[in-house]
Amino acid sequence: MSDLATTDDLDARLEQYRRELTGYCYRMLGSAFEAEDAVQDTMVRAWRSIDSFEGRSSLRSWLYRIATNVCLDSLSAGNRRARPMDLTTATPVAQARLNERPEITWLEPVPDGRVLPSVADPAETAVARESIRLAFVAALQHLPPKQRAVLILREVLAWKAAEVAELLGTTVASVNSALQRARATLAEQTPTASDTANPLDEEQQQLLERYVTAFEGYDMKALTALLHEDATMSMPPYDLWLRGHDDIVGWMLGVGEVCRGSKLVPTVANGSPAFAHYHPDPEGGFSPWALIVLELSDGKIGEMSFFLDTKRWFPLFGLPDRLEA
Repeated sequence: MSDLATTDDLDARLEQYRRELTGYCYRMLGSAFEAEDAVQDTMVRAWRSIDSFEGRSSLRSWLYRIATNVCLDSLSAGNRRARPMDLTTATPVAQARLNERPEITWLEPVPDGRVLPSVADPAETAVARESIRLAFVAALQHLPPKQRAVLILREVLAWKAAEVAELLGTTVASVNSALQRARATLAEQTPTASDTANPLDEEQQQLLERYVTAFEGYDMKALTALLHEDATMSMPPYDLWLRGHDDIVGWMLGVGEVCRGSKLVPTVANGSPAFAHYHPDPEGGFSPWALIVLELSDGKIGEMSFFLDTKRWFPLFGLPDRLEA
């Protein structure tokens, strides 16, 4: 039995890596729940095989090797998570239809606190937040699983090529080749640009305050003024998505009219500002309706992603299950 296995603090030693491993698995799998399951599986496997841990690598590297294998096994079925804009073209509001797809289809939001380790370096924090943005994680899903692992380990976590080669049981040349191909594929996806939002600057705070005022007041003129001209709006689990002021406002004043009188509660998701959206309840108060994740760029809102499966998202984000009037 290894020295590590004889200590009473093995649990604590493993647990200190849970958050960063969850972030790694989330980028690999695109699902907050699958990421947590993968990390739990990693911890169980580590416990069961601790006797074989010989200390030739660090405990952290050993855990990442196990987590990578868990993720690669999970991805062997070929499923990749996506956003509505990855699957269909934008729909004019006059032709809009709500077509629901299975839960396994969709890229899922994640609370920052579950995947971002606490680091003092602002530059490291910025990179970590950027690498869990919805657009970036969606772009990662276009990579073959091993290329995905290489790019995350090298570009996001700043591992050396030799370290990645050892983890994957391959050569440095193979790692460098995989990274080059992954970069080329990612460049074709061109994730939309987003402003740094950690912490929010005064202009961003004011933008979000105006968004809340416009949305809760259902003031479409004010809301339009806050959106980029080519802003997008999506609503998983439906594959419909809209682009541009006219179609977004047309939806909000049509089918979306049921959202009039809603309340928004601020939170954060995927390194971005987010809101818990509560809908007026006929029986009084407000009930969960959506988790809204926003992308900000150049002083305006570029994307609004409404995740409607609140039974999954609100408990994950620690949000109340209703608001009183």
